Amino acid sequence: MKAKEIMTKEVVTIRGSATVAEAVEVMKSKGLRAIIVDSRHQDDPYGIISETDIIYKVAAYGKDPKQVRVFEIMTKPCIVVNPELQVEYVARLFSGTKIRRAPVMSKGELLGIISVTDIFRKSDFVEKPKTYFELYCEENPNAPEARIYED
Repeated sequence: MKAKEIMTKEVVTIRGSATVAEAVEVMKSKGLRAIIVDSRHQDDPYGIISETDIIYKVAAYGKDPKQVRVFEIMTKPCIVVNPELQVEYVARLFSGTKIRRAPVMSKGELLGIISVTDIFRKSDFVEKPKTYFELYCEENPNAPEARIYED
């Protein structure tokens, strides 16, 4: 199963110049835990702002969310996921980097967002768990070790 099969395609974005208060309003109204921050131009990477960023960087210091801009607290550049990446690798990426969600991009185009919730609710890891060796063989079908799966 690939990232593109379980990602959320309806992505909500916000400008980096928006206030944190505006971001909170959007997040609350849409029931989101994070929003992708628009790139300013084609070569500019996307950013992401999460509820954790807001709590740790604004609320914890008593800052006024109406005075703080999204670009001041967002994570940028953010880790992105290729839509063709196997879900097991996305899970490993999230585990290794301690992130919970990432934009799904291909050739500079934002296609969706994938989260640990998407992996938990939509993937088939319970029904069809894969060992590291099976993943290796899928990614390297010409490897001598992969021949055990041939008929």
